[in-house]
Amino acid sequence: MAAKILVVDDDQNVQRQLIYTLKQEGYEVVQASDGAEGFRLWGAEEPALILLDVTLPKLDGYQVATKIRAEEGANGHVPIIMLTAEREVEQKVRGLRAGADDYLIKPFHPAELLARMKSLMARFTPRDVLVGRPPLGRIFAFYGAKGGVGTTTIAINAAIALNRELGRKVCLIDGNLQFGDHRVFLDLGLDRKSIVDVVTAPTIDIDLIKNVVVKHDSGVDLLLAPPSPETAELVTQEHLPNILDQLRSLYDYILIDIDKKLDELNLRILDAADTIFVVMTADLSCLKNVRLVLETISHLGYEQAKVHLVLNRSNAFTGINVKNAESALKRTIDHQIVNEYRGAISALNSGAPFMFTKADSLLGRSMLDFARAIDKMTPEAHRQLASTAQR
Repeated sequence: MAAKILVVDDDQNVQRQLIYTLKQEGYEVVQASDGAEGFRLWGAEEPALILLDVTLPKLDGYQVATKIRAEEGANGHVPIIMLTAEREVEQKVRGLRAGADDYLIKPFHPAELLARMKSLMARFTPRDVLVGRPPLGRIFAFYGAKGGVGTTTIAINAAIALNRELGRKVCLIDGNLQFGDHRVFLDLGLDRKSIVDVVTAPTIDIDLIKNVVVKHDSGVDLLLAPPSPETAELVTQEHLPNILDQLRSLYDYILIDIDKKLDELNLRILDAADTIFVVMTADLSCLKNVRLVLETISHLGYEQAKVHLVLNRSNAFTGINVKNAESALKRTIDHQIVNEYRGAISALNSGAPFMFTKADSLLGRSMLDFARAIDKMTPEAHRQLASTAQR
């Protein structure tokens, strides 16, 4: 089993960074935003290690560490790494006296954090608990910079390309919960099961999800949006991250097509995603939106490597070429999909995706190039790409 890490920090940006780093390494993560909740989760979840901020509401980090050490007694020892922005030696000594095993000053490099964690867990964690686990299925979130840029078309056809052309096991999720279009684009009726059948069940597990996903003729498994807008409210911000985590063990890739609202539900999806593909076109209003999206994502604390720009209809004449778009955005456009508007519209109106019926078309070949590119990208390659993306 994978080691469980408890993250106790009231800064949401720090939480997101830590959760992303830990999940990339294969750890299971639970989180708390105040000291009292952190202490409760220590008892309820029995984590293999705790990352504990010093400055917390209700109980500070020193108090939490002291209470944990008093409660566990001689029966066990959970490693605690304290996190703080304070550099004074007195603060470090106070943390160690409270029961911390190590101390990290913010900001710190993820590699240093992971090295210290693994060292502590090698000393204190039972041998049947793994320090990490091999990476499971990767989650790709597709986010449109504005309406009409082709996000859903790209998500659907990328899923089919990964499955039919590259032999990957793929699940496609319609994350536009109120007004999802996957049923229409794939010619599926309202009688098919949806995510509502998952979230209204007493418990969510792999067997349930297997019974709810819809098998499309293309070979891709689908988790459809609710059949009506009002039932979308049944899906909460807690449900989708849980479902995505379950799907990781079943598929090579999980592609989720989300709407443009950056609400808490969609932020939880973006947290869980390994890569966010921001789909755009080369026009002024879209470029403006992309800049705002990139700024927002940066403020959320995501690594730049997590975000890829996908220019759809790249050969369409808009008066703005790729070089101009990159200059305006101050970063490289990572992927380009050609413009073949008639073929795309015909496929949409017929309910037959072009990668399923016309994979050898110009548009199909361009989509296959995109699928091959993202299939070849390892997490390390994503990080290397980010180092060259900033102009």
